Amino acid sequence: MDITNLNGTVGLSNGVEMPYLGLGVFKTKEGKEVVDAVTYALDAGYRHIDTAAIYGNEEGVGAAIAQHVVDRKDIFLTTKVWNSDQGYDSTLKAFDASLGRLKTDYLDLYLVHWPVKGKYKETWRALEQLYAEGRVKAIGVSNFLQHHLEDLFQTAKVRPMVNQLEFHPYLVQQRLLDFCRQHQIQFEAWSPLMQGKAFEVPLLQELAVKYDVSVAQLILRWDLQKGVVTIPKSVRRDRIISNADLFNFSISEEDVQKIAALDRGQRVGPDPDNFNF
Repeated sequence: MDITNLNGTVGLSNGVEMPYLGLGVFKTKEGKEVVDAVTYALDAGYRHIDTAAIYGNEEGVGAAIAQHVVDRKDIFLTTKVWNSDQGYDSTLKAFDASLGRLKTDYLDLYLVHWPVKGKYKETWRALEQLYAEGRVKAIGVSNFLQHHLEDLFQTAKVRPMVNQLEFHPYLVQQRLLDFCRQHQIQFEAWSPLMQGKAFEVPLLQELAVKYDVSVAQLILRWDLQKGVVTIPKSVRRDRIISNADLFNFSISEEDVQKIAALDRGQRVGPDPDNFNF
């Protein structure tokens, strides 16, 4: 990944260019809050917005994009099919519903949100159909561990181009990261700041002082240097702008390794092998 500026991208396995930094809108309220957050991000130069059907804010995301001066074709838009909609026919319907709420006629990336046992293969078959029809430019998964991917490979005609996972200094999952890289699946981080817990880690505080940046900027830059696309969430204009100010410093390889060594396999979100929703 050539980390240069906020408009920088990484090439997916099918040649689609995905911006390596974006805005996530998990838990951002529908209505003014999400419209404002997306607008702040687009104003600041972000061109990658990540939502999901279960977030309940696709309409606001769509409204913000529709009313912004930036052309839709210049925005990389992701959403995800929720667990209760998984299955072949129901996924196709869910996709249409998401497009309607987002006020768009295509997606840049559509993800299977969680590996629902007994359903994700049929869900993937629906994504392959949407991809074949040109209604989505890239397809991928979220929260899939190596064994989920290996199982999916047995029947998939098209392999996932992206795997979006919880990723932060306490949950590096280097073996999974390497596996995805080996199979040309772009790793993408959710909850990169550990839902705020990262700000309390002494090493991260020390390194932030060393590089004269915030802890958030340090971690987000670390994500990029690890080759991981990242989508920090904020609703505040100043934080959204600050989270994108990552291109006037570089973390030494020694310090990249020090941060990775914080790994303790600790999640702040659900375990993909043990979820009940």
